[in-house]
Amino acid sequence: MQKIGDIVNKYKLEDKDKYVSREFQKYAYDLAVDLNDLPHKSLYMKLAKETPRILLEKARTFVKDATNANSKGRLFMWKLAQLKAEAAKNNKAVEK
Repeated sequence: MQKIGDIVNKYKLEDKDKYVSREFQKYAYDLAVDLNDLPHKSLYMKLAKETPRILLEKARTFVKDATNANSKGRLFMWKLAQLKAEAAKNNKAVEK
């Protein structure tokens, strides 16, 4: 017979997201890891909180498809700016 504590300790999960309390923080951290840009994770947290997720996902998939990018973070920001400008242009066209 094994002790219950031994069984629980055997299957104890690693809590890598110890300081993450909101979903957007987890998304931003994963984005920074994908882009290999952990020094700027606070920027991605701000973007994840304030920018529509669809724009972030489009820029993320664009960067994933670019295999020979020197700076994935820079490419991501460029594509995101392009997508934001396109969305703003479409919103102005709808308002008229």
